[in-house]
Amino acid sequence: MLKLIVTNQPEVLPMEIHGVEIITPKIYFTNPTYINQKNTRVFNLCNDYRYQSKGYYVSLLAEARGHKPIPDVKNIQDIKSSSIVKSLTDDLNELIQKSLRKIVSDEFVLSVYFGQNIAAQYDKLSAELHRMFPVPLFRVRFVKTTIWQIQSIKTIGVKEIPEHHRDFTKQAAINFFDKKRYSKAKKDISAFDLAILIQPDELAAPSDKKALQKFKEIAEKNGFFVEFITKEDANRLSEFDALFIRATTSVNHYTYKMARKAESEGLAVIDDPSSILKCANKVYLAELLKNAKIATPQTMIIHADNRKEVGQTLGLPCILKLPDSSFSQGVIKVSSEEELKSTLKRMLDQSELLIGQSYTPTDFDWRVGVLDGKALFACKYFMAKDHWQIYNWSSADKAEIVGNFQTMAIEDAPDFVIDIALKSTKLIGNGLYGVDIKEINGKAVIIEINDNPSIDHGVEDKVIGDKLYEEIIKWLKNKIVQRTQNEA
Repeated sequence: MLKLIVTNQPEVLPMEIHGVEIITPKIYFTNPTYINQKNTRVFNLCNDYRYQSKGYYVSLLAEARGHKPIPDVKNIQDIKSSSIVKSLTDDLNELIQKSLRKIVSDEFVLSVYFGQNIAAQYDKLSAELHRMFPVPLFRVRFVKTTIWQIQSIKTIGVKEIPEHHRDFTKQAAINFFDKKRYSKAKKDISAFDLAILIQPDELAAPSDKKALQKFKEIAEKNGFFVEFITKEDANRLSEFDALFIRATTSVNHYTYKMARKAESEGLAVIDDPSSILKCANKVYLAELLKNAKIATPQTMIIHADNRKEVGQTLGLPCILKLPDSSFSQGVIKVSSEEELKSTLKRMLDQSELLIGQSYTPTDFDWRVGVLDGKALFACKYFMAKDHWQIYNWSSADKAEIVGNFQTMAIEDAPDFVIDIALKSTKLIGNGLYGVDIKEINGKAVIIEINDNPSIDHGVEDKVIGDKLYEEIIKWLKNKIVQRTQNEA
């Protein structure tokens, strides 16, 4: 297996480790050798893991390419959330008190370098923290009131390692890279009440009020107590057995944090955090679909170094997308070089990477709903009036914001449309997805895969009715039952 260290500043901590290559993010993003390489483990030592930073995209693209990143994107998000940190480290209380009992001050900072600390007495604590949060370099701040508690965990870059710690860190890295297996973050499993997460008054909610009531009705028939919750109920997740998210999901958002917290506490979850991470970022999806040889419109990942090639590669007009755009927001059609240049400048200020696609106009997009690898529904969503997208948010007439629809039985939809939807979702997981597809000259191309598909009363359920709701509720129930049986 090829091992790569990806770091912004390889000169700060120079290392020669047998079998390990050290490269920069730019090389990892653009060099065909690494884009097409299989059987690769990527150790992400970038200075910054902020959302949509270079460090974030190294791990994201590594996952899309089928590489094995440390840390992966879920680890990166976990370590930034105080609620997830607390949930995952509750079992370490005894070890924390024992390890820090001789410290006389009320604050202590522990530096963890590849699972080790420079002081041997903290080896066990460092190793346990690294097992839960497999990030190469991080610092843990502890505070003491009556007992020691973790206040925060912060990732650090190579340049933040003190000079007198660098020789130790090099040796810790060498020891780490010599290992054959690498720990994964702990996943607690426990587990019968259903929480449906909503955002009241959301403009484009995934389900309307009638659909939400249908979910409640069907769940109650299947033995659930159902409660609609909001983000203010995040600290109550442990009271439930399952979480069903019906608010629009995003990575840097309470929906992801609640999904991750629910998963860590053993709940059955739709949308699960891995699906949110993978579907929410169009850069990830583009790389994933390309590697799997699944058809898409002509697509390029845009960054500062290739921005001048966009017009020539994609032609004009073309489509520019922010990585985490949803419901047609953050998706822009540009028709001239001047418009392309100004739009790229504005969007690249928001994200290191963008998606560009050739403009492929059609009268409608297919949406295929998929659950657990099986097709649930098939709809044609027609473009909004006098617009090139399904949603036209600039319309002054609210009735014309969304185009019409036509729902049909799965067996009446073209086989090639259903097949590409099932093939693409297998790359993501076994949860609930909505696959957007364009039909061009009798062939299907994937536009995107959504983790949080719309299910509105009278639309997606128009053909199979209550069965749509039953399938989703039964999936959640089966997950709970399986988990309970595994614990028995």
